[in-house]
Amino acid sequence: MLKKVIGGLAVLFILIQFIRPNQTNPATDAQVDFRTVTNPPEEIKGLLKVACYDCHSNETVYPWYSQIAPVSWWLSSHIREGREHLNFSTYGLLPADDQAKIMEEISEVIQENEMPLDSYTWPHPKAKLSSAQKNALIQWAGNQGGNPANGPEEKEKEED
Repeated sequence: MLKKVIGGLAVLFILIQFIRPNQTNPATDAQVDFRTVTNPPEEIKGLLKVACYDCHSNETVYPWYSQIAPVSWWLSSHIREGREHLNFSTYGLLPADDQAKIMEEISEVIQENEMPLDSYTWPHPKAKLSSAQKNALIQWAGNQGGNPANGPEEKEKEED
C-alpha cells in the first residue's frame, strides 16, 4: 500500500511539472525606471537591485528552483503581487504624489523590517541588509520625499 501511495505521489509530482507559470519578464523602458527617474547614488542603486528588484521590477532573475512546481507557482504569485504593489520598472509613469508615497513606504517597510522578506533573504543572503545599509536607504528615501524618521538602530533602542 505504501509503495502505491509513494508511486502515486511521484507520478503527481511529475505531472504538475507540466503546469508552468509564465516567467517572462515584461519589456522595460529605462527612462521610467526608478533608478533613472530618482538617480540615486551607486550604493543605493546596488542595494535596490540586490534587495528589491527581483520581486518589485520587470527585471526578475529567476533562480533554478523557480522551475520546479509547486515552488514555481508560489514564486510567480509572489512576484506578481510584488509588482502590483510596487514596480520599480514603471515608477516614472506614476503621478508625483504617488511617487512621494512610495518613498515614504520604502522608508517605512525597511524601518519596520518588513522588507526584504525573510523568505527572500534566506536563499539570497546578499539581499539581507545590514543596519548601515537600512539606514542609508531610509535616509536617501527620506531625502527624496519619504519620512526619514528613526532608522532601524534607533527603533531597536526604542523597543528595549
